[in-house]
Amino acid sequence: MARRRNKHDQGARSRARHSEGAGGAQVALPALSSLLDVPPFDDLASDAVQRAAFAQACERVVREYGVDADELCMGCVVRLDRGFPAVVCASGLIRAEHAARLAKLDEIRPAVGDWVVCRRPPEHDMGVIEEVLPRSSELARWRGGTRGERQTLAANVDVVLVAQQLGDRPLACDRIVRSVVVALDGGSAVAVVLTKADRAGAPGLERDASLVREVLGEGVPVVATAAGADDACDLADAAARSGAAWGTDAVAGLVGPRRVGVVLGESGAGKSTLLNALLGHEALEVGEVRGRDDAGRHTTVARRMVALPQGGVIVDAPGLRSLPVLGHEEGLSRAFPLVTEAAGMCRFRDCTHTSEPGCAVLAACEAGEFPPARLEAYRAIAAEMDHARRMLDPDV
Repeated sequence: MARRRNKHDQGARSRARHSEGAGGAQVALPALSSLLDVPPFDDLASDAVQRAAFAQACERVVREYGVDADELCMGCVVRLDRGFPAVVCASGLIRAEHAARLAKLDEIRPAVGDWVVCRRPPEHDMGVIEEVLPRSSELARWRGGTRGERQTLAANVDVVLVAQQLGDRPLACDRIVRSVVVALDGGSAVAVVLTKADRAGAPGLERDASLVREVLGEGVPVVATAAGADDACDLADAAARSGAAWGTDAVAGLVGPRRVGVVLGESGAGKSTLLNALLGHEALEVGEVRGRDDAGRHTTVARRMVALPQGGVIVDAPGLRSLPVLGHEEGLSRAFPLVTEAAGMCRFRDCTHTSEPGCAVLAACEAGEFPPARLEAYRAIAAEMDHARRMLDPDV
């Protein structure tokens, strides 16, 4: 039995405690003692399915690999540093690596927010992740071209906060819509946070918030914020006129105690400034803003969870340059339920809802069941998803 156990440990033991950077240079991982705002174990809530899976996994690992059951604990991945997870357990925070058999299966590598079976062997200076437990939700995107892969950005997320900056020009909703579709497809709730509202002014905020609500409907909450301007009455009034909430307290209320949120947005969307406001201190660095396109340089390298003082946890992640939509049909249906319901009654199965006879979607829109802006957004995403599906390599 000891021999089997040594073989099981070999891959994990042989891996370096440092990650390779560009050119093969060794990059030191940050010390656990230097990490700020790490959520305590009691602030994170696993569900009944995950707890049952943990018990079954423990029995399996003990039986198949001869592991001492006392070495196993349930933990949550709260940070990823170049592939090396930091895991919080009931006994505290540990750095972990993957068991050799798990390291060979890239599709089940743990993401931030994952609940895992973690082993703490007495002869190791790191824990070993034995298994990843079932996910209640998953925020994932397609990465790559026709032979790409799904990348899990965060797991077990209760609510995705789609951050979008405002400015002096009218808002384009395409990025917001695709983010909402991706979030809903993964099983999370979603809300839109319009940042930098002071740059749009009260008239611009009211215009843009009203547009978002028109496109997405009543089911998606909208909150507007502006750094250091929570007491700006004109902006708060403009948000209220458009049916949006106002201020960082409203954002915090979307997460709540023992709930996990993630801020999703492009670089320059004001994510770091928003998180600093939620935390109440400058814990997250904000890069300089480029003058040519008003975009910031997000300095976050590691995905990580941070604990909010009023309860709840937020996942901080680098900005995403692209967010392709492929295979998110369920998310599209959830984002546009009225349009999807009408589409099921069209005369032709391949109806594009543009000019075909017998199109129930066009009839519903003309009858006022949903606004034209919502239909336009639906058609754009549906067409993009169809194109992406046709371009996908059949061997993937």
